[in-house]
Parts: sequence; C-alpha cells; structure tokens
Amino acid sequence: MDMQRTEESAGFGVRTIGAVNWLGLWTLYVKEVRRFIKVWTQTVAAPAVTTLLFMAIFALALGGAGRTVGDIAFERFLAPGLIAMAILQNAFANTASSILIAKVQGNIIDVLMPPLSPAELTIGYVLGGVTRGVAVGLAVGLVFWAVPMVSLSIVHPWAVIYFPLAASVMLSLLGVLTGIWAHKFDHSAAMTNFVVVPLSLLSGTFYSIERLPGIWKTVSLYNPFFYLIDGVRFGFIGRMDGDIALGVVVTLGINIFLWIAVHMVFKKGYRLKA
Repeated sequence: MDMQRTEESAGFGVRTIGAVNWLGLWTLYVKEVRRFIKVWTQTVAAPAVTTLLFMAIFALALGGAGRTVGDIAFERFLAPGLIAMAILQNAFANTASSILIAKVQGNIIDVLMPPLSPAELTIGYVLGGVTRGVAVGLAVGLVFWAVPMVSLSIVHPWAVIYFPLAASVMLSLLGVLTGIWAHKFDHSAAMTNFVVVPLSLLSGTFYSIERLPGIWKTVSLYNPFFYLIDGVRFGFIGRMDGDIALGVVVTLGINIFLWIAVHMVFKKGYRLKA
C-alpha cells in the first residue's frame, strides 16, 4: 500500500486492466497494420499489379478473350478467383512474417511481456492479417473495376463480405501457426511454396472444377481453399461449383479449429517462451 501511495504521490497512476486489455490489444493491432502500411508498395500495390498480370496473361496472351465458362465470360469468371487468391496469400504472409521476424530478431519478448492474454494475442495478430488481406482484396477489386477487360459486379453482398473475411481469418491463423513453428525463413517459405500456393492455385481459381475428371473433382472438394474461392465467385457472379451452405459450414468449422489451436499455442508458449 505504501508503494502504491508513493507511486501515486509521485504522479504515477495505477491502471486497472479489466476482463479485456483494450489498450494492449489496440496497440498490437496498430503495430501489425503499421508494419505493412510502411511498405505498402510491396504489401498492397505489388500484389494488385501481380494479380492484374495474371488476368492479362490468362485473358489475353493465352486466348481467354471470347472464351466462356458456361454462359459467363472467362474474364468475369476469373476475376473473383484472383481476388480471393490475393487475399489468401497476403493474409498468410502478414502474420507468418511478423511472428517469424520477431523471433529471429529476438524482439518477440516485447509482445509476450505485456499483460496480453492468449485470446488478445490471437485477436491482435489475426486482425492485422485480416486488414492486410482485405486491403489487398479491395486494391485488386478496384484495379479490375478500372480496367475495361473485366465486367465485375456484386450479386450476393453477404457472400462478398463473409468469404473474403473467412479467407483472411483462416490464412491469418495458419500464418500465426507457421510463424510460431518456423525456426528460420526457409521453413516459412516451404509452407508458402508447398502448401499455400498449391492449394490456392489448385482450387478452381483459373478453371471450373466441373470440367475436371471425376476423381480430380472429388479431390478438389477436399481442398478448403476451394470453398473460399467458390464463395467469393458466388458473391460476385452468382455462379458456384459447390454447395454454398457447405462452404459456409466448412470454412467456419476450420476457422474455429484453427482459432482454438492458435489460442492453445499462445497459452503454452510453444516455441515462444523456450
């Protein structure tokens, strides 16, 4: 009590933290957002340009102009898939690189020492990844709306909101787990090159799985990225290759599972407090 009174008399207030450390959570979130905004040409503009190049290659250089998927122009079919792919890859990159760099540089302790609970750490990192994923998705969407080769409109607003958010949450959580698990950048790169990129490319981004032979179509249905990309496409053009209700259930279930896993990892301090 004497120490508390001394601190107060010297001008030091005692801040009481309630059930949620709102200031700490906001600080972590702002740190994650500022981290990628400082290099926005690499983290937001570059993915938008890369995605536009994908569109140009598939729609023009490879003879996509004039082609259709069902009764939908190929460019209009392709655009939502490219938006979803950009969201997936950038949400993952944000959280995975943030935690891994902090571990390599030795400043992860600056995040672990403040009075932040495992839930608050999870929310802070995931919201940072979601913000980058959504920012990249918006940038790509604006680019597509601005170019004459793509006719993009919103058919189901709820799907355009839910599936990009579900995609960015899923990959942000996966990025957190990767950043914690990885000891060096090669480990994170391996996860990107052998898991995230193949799953996003082989999930119906550039084609309809209806055209695949039976077994490959079945395999695609076990790819969780398929439901995210199919859901985004359903929101923009009203066309889907799978069951939209099943897509909501699958993505929600995976996100809940990953959220619990990340929470437990933060709680135990796996590869963080050793």
